[in-house]
Amino acid sequence: MSVLTVASAPEDAIALESAQAHQARTARELAGRVALLTTAAGTDPSAAERVRAGLVAFCDREVLPYAAAEEAVLYPVARTMPDARLLIVSLVAEHRCLAALVDAMREAAPADAVAEARALQVLFEEHTAKENGLVLPLLAMAPGVSLATLLTRLHDRLPPAQHRQEDGDLTLRRAESAKPEKTGGCGGGCDCDGAPN
Repeated sequence: MSVLTVASAPEDAIALESAQAHQARTARELAGRVALLTTAAGTDPSAAERVRAGLVAFCDREVLPYAAAEEAVLYPVARTMPDARLLIVSLVAEHRCLAALVDAMREAAPADAVAEARALQVLFEEHTAKENGLVLPLLAMAPGVSLATLLTRLHDRLPPAQHRQEDGDLTLRRAESAKPEKTGGCGGGCDCDGAPN
């Protein structure tokens, strides 16, 4: 089913694609950081500590604030739909599990944090698959609901974008500098392709 078929308005189709792309970018970055931690934990404890701290900082500024904004803006609307009520209850519980895994990584030694990081990655990927495949399309096709407006409100609740925030993750910055340069709304330092967060 295409995005245009499920959305009730063209602006909602665009908003749906944008939200799904944002979640995909976040999942890719999370997976990359987890892979770096896994590698570093087996080879360089000092680098592993920096990567672990960077992963926790990424979750604190990207993953958890977005989850909180979803609960404040998207989920209350979706919860009013009989088909989505139980799904939203389970997604809120998954947000609590994501936060608990981030806290476990925060407290763990780098080598021990690998298991929590991998669990976080798997849960986040499953969680976003449900949001992208079920919640967002339901909101996009619901009569009287503007997904575009909801997503604007969601983004208004987020802290300012910090694509290049210093978080102590030197290994990740080196990996990013090896990528082909992109230009976009943030000045070309990330994978946003000019799309707003």
